[in-house]
Amino acid sequence: MKISIIGAGAMGGAMAEGLIKGDYIKNEDICIADPSRISRDKFADMGITATPSNQLAAQGADVVCVVVKPWLVEQVLKGICEVMDYDKQILIVVAAGVKSESIKEWMTKDGGKMIPTFLVIPNIAIAQLASMTFIAPAVAVEPQQIDVVKNLFDSMGKSIMTDEQHLGAGTTLASCGIAYAMRYIRAAAEGGVELGFKADDAKQIVMQTMKGAVELLEATGLHPEAAIDLVTTPGGVTIKGLNEMEHAGFTSSVIKGLKAGAK
Repeated sequence: MKISIIGAGAMGGAMAEGLIKGDYIKNEDICIADPSRISRDKFADMGITATPSNQLAAQGADVVCVVVKPWLVEQVLKGICEVMDYDKQILIVVAAGVKSESIKEWMTKDGGKMIPTFLVIPNIAIAQLASMTFIAPAVAVEPQQIDVVKNLFDSMGKSIMTDEQHLGAGTTLASCGIAYAMRYIRAAAEGGVELGFKADDAKQIVMQTMKGAVELLEATGLHPEAAIDLVTTPGGVTIKGLNEMEHAGFTSSVIKGLKAGAK
């Protein structure tokens, strides 16, 4: 399978890095398009094709990913529409807030023909094969094409099929959410410094602790609160710390932040 990524910014570049690091797609079958010579040289040095031409990237690929800022999607899609084969190719649009109705308006050819289109929201951990990706079949999609796209993103982390209505929630929970997790790491590491650890040591302690929490939940299937019960003892330091965080609005703040991001 040949795949092209149009846009080598933070997300497009992360997707390309994930494909290169994984073994699902051969490097010779990956192409990235970007106007920046610096970006193109970076990915060419990694062993994939890099071009300044969006049309050249779109031609001949089985899957074409448009990964640009939302306000650039219309321009890019209209620029590649005529060179795409609607009978053989799949279009993936990675741009928060872009609606399928708009894509249909920009991409429908004479006679009402539309290319199979997915709306996809990964997060930047896709570069490390650890993304949480949301996939919404948008227009003219067949069941076998769903398998193609899901297998592609499962090779770079985990994915969940959803509908277009829930992409905004998925964005704030996982795409924005990775920033929220990093903010917790920063806060906990700063607390570690106040407790007497050097900054780098504190950061490593917090990251390993978070990694352990995730792996424990994955291995046991426990609800987070049930796992918390395993490490809290009556009158102990853990419950005292948790209650202080709750008094300061920890859970409420997280939920409010997520809801604000979804507006």
